[in-house]
Amino acid sequence: MYTPKISIVTIAYNCEKEIEETILSVINQQYDNKEYLIIDGASKDGTMDIVDKYRDKIDVIISEPDKGRSDAFNKGIAHATGDYIVMMNAGDLLADDALNKFARNYEPGYDVIKGNTIRWNEETGFKSIEYPVINYPAIPFNFLICHQSTYISKSAYERYGGYGIDYRVAMDFDLMLRFTQKGAKFRKINENLAIFRMGGISQTAGQRRYDEMKKAMLSNGHSKLSTAIFMFYIHLRTGVRNILNKIDPDLKNKLITKKC
Repeated sequence: MYTPKISIVTIAYNCEKEIEETILSVINQQYDNKEYLIIDGASKDGTMDIVDKYRDKIDVIISEPDKGRSDAFNKGIAHATGDYIVMMNAGDLLADDALNKFARNYEPGYDVIKGNTIRWNEETGFKSIEYPVINYPAIPFNFLICHQSTYISKSAYERYGGYGIDYRVAMDFDLMLRFTQKGAKFRKINENLAIFRMGGISQTAGQRRYDEMKKAMLSNGHSKLSTAIFMFYIHLRTGVRNILNKIDPDLKNKLITKKC
Protein backbone atom coordinates (compact mmCIF):
# COMPACT_ATOMS: atom_id res chain seq x y z
CA MET A 1 0.00 0.00 0.00
CA TYR A 2 1.36 3.40 -1.01
CA THR A 3 1.33 5.79 1.93
CA PRO A 4 1.30 9.43 0.80
CA LYS A 5 2.56 11.93 3.32
CA ILE A 6 -0.42 13.58 5.00
CA SER A 7 -0.27 16.94 6.77
CA ILE A 8 -2.97 17.55 9.37
CA VAL A 9 -3.48 21.22 10.21
CA THR A 10 -5.41 22.25 13.32
CA ILE A 11 -6.29 25.92 13.67
CA ALA A 12 -7.12 27.09 17.17
CA TYR A 13 -8.10 30.14 19.19
CA ASN A 14 -9.22 30.12 22.83
CA CYS A 15 -10.35 26.50 22.65
CA GLU A 16 -8.92 24.94 25.80
CA LYS A 17 -12.03 22.79 26.25
CA GLU A 18 -11.81 21.17 22.80
CA ILE A 19 -8.19 21.15 21.67
CA GLU A 20 -6.91 18.13 23.59
CA GLU A 21 -9.43 15.69 22.14
CA THR A 22 -8.55 16.90 18.65
CA ILE A 23 -4.83 16.49 19.28
CA LEU A 24 -5.30 12.96 20.60
CA SER A 25 -7.37 11.96 17.58
CA VAL A 26 -4.42 12.95 15.38
CA ILE A 27 -1.40 11.73 17.29
CA ASN A 28 -3.04 8.37 18.00
CA GLN A 29 -3.39 7.59 14.30
CA GLN A 30 -1.26 4.55 13.52
CA TYR A 31 0.13 6.01 10.32
CA ASP A 32 3.83 6.72 10.02
CA ASN A 33 3.94 9.13 7.08
CA LYS A 34 2.13 12.07 8.67
CA GLU A 35 2.94 15.45 10.11
CA TYR A 36 0.89 17.54 12.50
CA LEU A 37 0.71 21.33 12.55
CA ILE A 38 -1.11 23.54 15.05
CA ILE A 39 -1.73 27.14 14.07
CA ASP A 40 -2.95 29.16 17.05
CA GLY A 41 -4.17 32.74 16.84
CA ALA A 42 -2.45 33.86 20.06
CA SER A 43 -4.98 32.30 22.43
CA LYS A 44 -5.53 34.05 25.73
CA ASP A 45 -6.84 31.02 27.64
CA GLY A 46 -5.12 27.72 28.40
CA THR A 47 -5.05 26.42 24.84
CA MET A 48 -1.28 26.63 24.47
CA ASP A 49 -0.70 25.01 27.85
CA ILE A 50 -2.50 21.95 26.51
CA VAL A 51 -0.63 22.09 23.20
CA ASP A 52 2.67 22.20 25.10
CA LYS A 53 1.81 18.88 26.77
CA TYR A 54 2.09 17.22 23.35
CA ARG A 55 4.86 19.34 21.86
CA ASP A 56 7.06 16.31 21.14
CA LYS A 57 4.27 14.78 19.01
CA ILE A 58 3.57 17.94 17.00
CA ASP A 59 5.80 18.90 14.08
CA VAL A 60 4.96 22.60 13.74
CA ILE A 61 3.48 24.92 16.36
CA ILE A 62 2.76 28.56 15.60
CA SER A 63 1.03 30.89 18.04
CA GLU A 64 0.65 34.47 16.87
CA PRO A 65 -2.12 36.92 15.98
CA ASP A 66 -3.77 36.28 12.63
CA LYS A 67 -6.42 37.78 10.36
CA GLY A 68 -8.99 35.05 10.91
CA ARG A 69 -9.55 31.42 9.98
CA SER A 70 -8.56 31.81 6.33
CA ASP A 71 -5.26 33.35 7.33
CA ALA A 72 -4.64 30.52 9.81
CA PHE A 73 -5.45 27.89 7.18
CA ASN A 74 -3.03 29.54 4.75
CA LYS A 75 -0.26 29.56 7.35
CA GLY A 76 -0.76 25.85 7.80
CA ILE A 77 -0.62 25.24 4.06
CA ALA A 78 2.58 27.29 3.75
CA HIS A 79 4.34 25.24 6.43
CA ALA A 80 2.95 21.83 5.44
CA THR A 81 5.21 19.44 3.54
CA GLY A 82 2.76 16.59 2.91
CA ASP A 83 1.46 15.33 -0.40
CA TYR A 84 -2.05 16.00 0.93
CA ILE A 85 -3.32 18.43 3.55
CA VAL A 86 -6.43 18.08 5.71
CA MET A 87 -7.81 20.85 7.92
CA MET A 88 -9.08 20.03 11.40
CA ASN A 89 -10.67 22.73 13.53
CA ALA A 90 -10.14 22.46 17.27
CA GLY A 91 -13.03 20.34 18.52
CA ASP A 92 -13.27 18.17 15.41
CA LEU A 93 -11.80 14.67 15.32
CA LEU A 94 -10.12 12.33 12.91
CA ALA A 95 -12.10 9.11 12.81
CA ASP A 96 -10.41 5.93 13.99
CA ASP A 97 -7.79 4.78 11.47
CA ALA A 98 -8.76 7.64 9.13
CA LEU A 99 -5.31 8.09 7.60
CA ASN A 100 -4.92 4.40 6.77
CA LYS A 101 -8.42 4.39 5.29
CA PHE A 102 -7.42 7.30 3.08
CA ALA A 103 -4.19 5.60 2.01
CA ARG A 104 -5.93 2.31 1.19
CA ASN A 105 -8.25 4.15 -1.17
CA TYR A 106 -5.64 6.53 -2.57
CA GLU A 107 -5.28 6.89 -6.32
CA PRO A 108 -2.74 9.31 -7.82
CA GLY A 109 -3.68 12.24 -10.03
CA TYR A 110 -6.48 13.80 -7.95
CA ASP A 111 -6.35 17.30 -6.51
CA VAL A 112 -9.16 16.81 -3.99
CA ILE A 113 -10.17 13.52 -2.35
CA LYS A 114 -13.21 13.59 -0.08
CA GLY A 115 -14.50 11.01 2.37
CA ASN A 116 -17.55 10.69 4.59
CA THR A 117 -18.08 12.85 7.67
CA ILE A 118 -19.79 11.78 10.87
CA ARG A 119 -21.91 14.68 12.13
CA TRP A 120 -22.22 14.59 15.90
CA ASN A 121 -24.68 16.54 18.01
CA GLU A 122 -22.86 16.41 21.32
CA GLU A 123 -25.91 17.65 23.25
CA THR A 124 -28.27 14.91 22.06
CA GLY A 125 -25.70 12.25 21.20
CA PHE A 126 -27.14 11.77 17.69
CA LYS A 127 -24.65 10.80 14.99
CA SER A 128 -25.21 10.50 11.27
CA ILE A 129 -23.08 10.15 8.16
CA GLU A 130 -22.76 12.90 5.55
CA TYR A 131 -21.57 11.62 2.18
CA PRO A 132 -19.27 13.87 0.15
CA VAL A 133 -20.26 16.10 -2.73
CA ILE A 134 -17.77 16.80 -5.50
CA ASN A 135 -19.86 19.05 -7.76
CA TYR A 136 -20.09 22.70 -6.70
CA PRO A 137 -22.65 24.01 -6.32
CA ALA A 138 -25.01 21.06 -6.64
CA ILE A 139 -28.55 22.44 -6.92
CA PRO A 140 -30.99 21.63 -5.43
CA PHE A 141 -29.46 18.83 -3.41
CA ASN A 142 -26.35 19.71 -1.44
CA PHE A 143 -22.97 21.42 -1.59
CA LEU A 144 -21.25 20.00 1.47
CA ILE A 145 -17.64 20.95 2.09
CA CYS A 146 -16.64 19.34 5.42
CA HIS A 147 -12.95 20.23 5.25
CA GLN A 148 -12.31 17.76 8.09
CA SER A 149 -12.72 14.91 5.57
CA THR A 150 -11.39 16.76 2.51
CA TYR A 151 -7.80 15.96 1.52
CA ILE A 152 -6.30 18.50 -0.86
CA SER A 153 -2.94 18.06 -2.54
CA LYS A 154 -0.22 20.55 -1.73
CA SER A 155 0.34 20.99 -5.45
CA ALA A 156 -3.31 21.96 -5.96
CA TYR A 157 -2.97 24.79 -3.44
CA GLU A 158 0.16 25.90 -5.26
CA ARG A 159 -1.63 25.91 -8.63
CA TYR A 160 -5.04 27.27 -7.64
CA GLY A 161 -4.34 29.30 -4.51
CA GLY A 162 -5.32 29.07 -0.88
CA TYR A 163 -8.16 30.49 1.17
CA GLY A 164 -9.42 34.02 0.51
CA ILE A 165 -8.51 36.21 3.47
CA ASP A 166 -11.65 38.30 3.05
CA TYR A 167 -13.86 35.25 3.63
CA ARG A 168 -14.67 34.64 7.28
CA VAL A 169 -17.26 31.85 7.11
CA ALA A 170 -17.63 30.70 3.47
CA MET A 171 -13.95 30.23 2.69
CA ASP A 172 -14.36 26.52 1.91
CA PHE A 173 -17.21 27.24 -0.50
CA ASP A 174 -15.12 29.82 -2.34
CA LEU A 175 -12.16 27.43 -2.47
CA MET A 176 -14.19 24.57 -3.95
CA LEU A 177 -15.83 26.85 -6.53
CA ARG A 178 -12.43 28.21 -7.56
CA PHE A 179 -10.90 24.74 -7.79
CA THR A 180 -13.85 23.59 -9.91
CA GLN A 181 -13.58 26.61 -12.21
CA LYS A 182 -9.86 26.04 -12.71
CA GLY A 183 -10.29 22.36 -13.58
CA ALA A 184 -9.19 20.57 -10.42
CA LYS A 185 -9.80 16.81 -10.36
CA PHE A 186 -12.11 15.55 -7.60
CA ARG A 187 -12.67 12.07 -6.22
CA LYS A 188 -14.75 10.69 -3.37
CA ILE A 189 -14.22 7.58 -1.29
CA ASN A 190 -16.75 5.73 0.86
CA GLU A 191 -14.87 5.87 4.15
CA ASN A 192 -15.69 7.68 7.40
CA LEU A 193 -12.72 10.00 7.82
CA ALA A 194 -13.75 12.64 10.37
CA ILE A 195 -16.17 13.55 13.13
CA PHE A 196 -17.68 17.03 12.92
CA ARG A 197 -19.22 18.58 16.02
CA MET A 198 -22.37 20.43 14.99
CA GLY A 199 -22.44 24.13 15.81
CA GLY A 200 -19.69 26.72 15.42
CA ILE A 201 -19.34 29.95 13.51
CA SER A 202 -20.00 28.55 10.03
CA GLN A 203 -23.43 27.30 11.12
CA THR A 204 -24.49 30.44 12.99
CA ALA A 205 -23.04 33.27 10.91
CA GLY A 206 -26.37 34.25 9.35
CA GLN A 207 -26.33 37.14 6.88
CA ARG A 208 -22.55 37.20 6.55
CA ARG A 209 -22.63 33.60 5.34
CA TYR A 210 -25.23 34.48 2.68
CA ASP A 211 -23.24 37.52 1.54
CA GLU A 212 -20.01 35.55 1.26
CA MET A 213 -21.61 32.68 -0.63
CA LYS A 214 -23.13 35.12 -3.12
CA LYS A 215 -19.75 36.81 -3.54
CA ALA A 216 -18.05 33.44 -4.07
CA MET A 217 -20.53 32.44 -6.76
CA LEU A 218 -20.13 35.68 -8.71
CA SER A 219 -16.34 35.67 -8.29
CA ASN A 220 -15.98 32.16 -9.64
CA GLY A 221 -17.73 32.32 -12.99
CA HIS A 222 -21.41 31.97 -12.09
CA SER A 223 -23.96 34.24 -13.70
CA LYS A 224 -26.22 36.59 -11.77
CA LEU A 225 -29.17 34.36 -12.65
CA SER A 226 -27.61 31.10 -11.45
CA THR A 227 -26.37 32.90 -8.33
CA ALA A 228 -29.86 34.26 -7.62
CA ILE A 229 -31.38 30.80 -8.03
CA PHE A 230 -28.79 29.28 -5.75
CA MET A 231 -29.22 31.93 -3.06
CA PHE A 232 -33.01 31.50 -3.19
CA TYR A 233 -32.46 27.80 -2.55
CA ILE A 234 -30.08 28.55 0.33
CA HIS A 235 -32.59 30.84 2.04
CA LEU A 236 -35.36 28.30 1.49
CA ARG A 237 -33.23 25.47 2.83
CA THR A 238 -32.29 27.50 5.88
CA GLY A 239 -35.93 28.29 6.60
CA VAL A 240 -36.92 24.63 6.36
CA ARG A 241 -33.99 23.64 8.55
CA ASN A 242 -34.98 26.16 11.21
CA ILE A 243 -38.51 24.77 11.28
CA LEU A 244 -37.21 21.21 11.57
CA ASN A 245 -34.83 22.23 14.36
CA LYS A 246 -37.74 23.59 16.40
CA ILE A 247 -39.44 20.21 16.14
CA ASP A 248 -36.31 18.17 16.80
CA PRO A 249 -32.68 19.44 16.63
CA ASP A 250 -31.68 16.26 14.81
CA LEU A 251 -34.70 15.93 12.52
CA LYS A 252 -32.96 17.24 9.37
CA ASN A 253 -30.15 14.74 9.75
CA LYS A 254 -32.58 11.95 10.58
CA LEU A 255 -34.41 12.66 7.32
CA ILE A 256 -31.52 13.07 4.89
CA THR A 257 -28.52 11.23 6.37
CA LYS A 258 -27.76 7.72 7.51
CA LYS A 259 -27.68 7.13 11.26
CA CYS A 260 -24.41 5.77 12.64
